[in-house]
Amino acid sequence: MLRTLLKFNGLIARSWTLSWCLYRLRGIRLIGSSHEEIWYFAYGANMHDSAFRDRRGMRPREWRPERVGGYRLRFNLRAPPRGRAIYANLSADPAAEVWGVPYKITRRDLVRVGAMGGVPWWRYRPLSLDAEDISGTRLAAVAYIAQGDEDDHKPSLR
Repeated sequence: MLRTLLKFNGLIARSWTLSWCLYRLRGIRLIGSSHEEIWYFAYGANMHDSAFRDRRGMRPREWRPERVGGYRLRFNLRAPPRGRAIYANLSADPAAEVWGVPYKITRRDLVRVGAMGGVPWWRYRPLSLDAEDISGTRLAAVAYIAQGDEDDHKPSLR
């Protein structure tokens, strides 16, 4: 069932208009045009550029290591159906920071990234946040966050 939903979601993600309507139905707003560039804050398995180049066929225009304050990295999302894979997640924590890789991509590509995580149907939702590089330069970015389990689990190999 989930595999079918993700395939359907991938087809929808190819159309900006259909994505806009579907997101709106699920209470999420798509703002701007499909070709507008945006920073996507990647963490977990999405930090490696092969997640974009190989699996999705995307070519981010720019990327760099950055940190986000007020969140910590958790491994508290079990993958269906049997929970064998454990996915990374962000959790609010005022005393923590998490490092990741912001990628400059188009809003259409952001919808495609979300489709791989089941947005807007399942778990992950977009979150606007401020990232900062080692020199203190800040940029506005979007990450995906989910309601996870209370406890953390051993992360999946990938």
